[in-house]
Parts: sequence; C-alpha cells; structure tokens
Amino acid sequence: MGLLDKFKKSTKKENYQSEEISGQGWDAITSECERVYPHQKEPKHYGTLISWALGGNDPLDGISIYDGGDYWHFVTYGLSELYEKETDNQDISGYGMEFTFKLKKDKYDDEELEIKCICGILQSIARITFTQGEIFNSYEYLYTGQTQGIDSKMKSNITGFITIPDTDMKSINTPNGKVDFVEFIGVTNAELIALKNKEITVKELYEKLRTDITNYNRQSVI
Repeated sequence: MGLLDKFKKSTKKENYQSEEISGQGWDAITSECERVYPHQKEPKHYGTLISWALGGNDPLDGISIYDGGDYWHFVTYGLSELYEKETDNQDISGYGMEFTFKLKKDKYDDEELEIKCICGILQSIARITFTQGEIFNSYEYLYTGQTQGIDSKMKSNITGFITIPDTDMKSINTPNGKVDFVEFIGVTNAELIALKNKEITVKELYEKLRTDITNYNRQSVI
C-alpha cells in the first residue's frame, strides 16, 4: 500500500474532535499563518461538512482566508497530515504540501460568492491529488483547455494557473514532517498556450506578471 492509499483511505480523521486525536499538523499550519498575519486570529474559514474519510466529495478539511489588504490570501488544510502521523515517511507530512492563492479585492457583485468559488477550485485541484496521486510542485502550470474564466460568472480572462513557492508562507517542519506552501496564480489562456508550446517558462511568465496576486481583470502579458 502506497502513500496515496494510506492517506486517502485513512479513517483516523473521523474522530478528530476527540481529545485523543492530536491536531499538531493543523496547529503548525495555523502558526505559520499567524506569523504572516499576527493580528488575524479568526480569519474567514470554510470547513468541510462531510470529511473525505467518511465519503464526502471534498478532500480538504478546511480553507482559511486571510485579509492581505488589497487581496484575500487562501490557505488549505488537508493535503498534509493535520492530526496524527499516518504515513511511513517521517520526513514528509502527507503529500508534503498545502495550497495557497491570493485573489485581488475588486468591485465584485458578490465577493463572498467569489471567495467560495476559489474554495471550490482549490478543493477540485486537491481532489486530483487524492484520486490520482499527483503532486503539485512550484514552477509548474495547470492547463485543462478550458477557455471560460475561473470566476463565478466565468467571464474572467483567467482560465488556469501557474505555481510558485508562496511568497509569504515559509516551508514548515511539523511534528508530522515537512510541508511546503504551493501558491497558485491565475493566468490567461494565451499565457497557458505559450507555456504548453514551450515559448516561455513558468519562471519567465511569473517575472512578466510582476505579482503573485490574481487579478481577474488584467490583460494577458503574452
């Protein structure tokens, strides 16, 4: 049985509210978030109603959203081992990563809906890892061929993602092993096609963007 089988089939999370189950992995992520945002002890948080272990559709146990001033900073909980150590690799916690994302604040018709939309997308990407075992590393791109925007109205220029190491969150060594924070940045269809055709690298595109904050309304830099 490999990492994928052990982690996705774990049932220890069923009773995570019990005092016998340690939340050491969860607490380690929160501590790093509070290092970046020391005055935000109660950020927006969207938890999963039915856990993946109990047959739910969402693999992440939760997503916290911190106020970065002119953007919202999303941080996932669930790709690493949040509670007790379950896998054999003592160096890596779970899949060894959590996802982050920064969404520019704007004059949205329904900001809460846009925040929930991003949470749904992060759950969908995490589902790829839980079902297919795919690990998302920094300086990769995620292209599905979709041309509709990732926003709730599907009208944005942003259709996919590149990944970088989160510019604020540092990799952490938790009691369950190391966790890297992989930040997703929204990119346009033209940019994704250029990446696919090897006309530009992810690092070069990131340098052209000059920001890690996703802006639905920006124009392509390609």
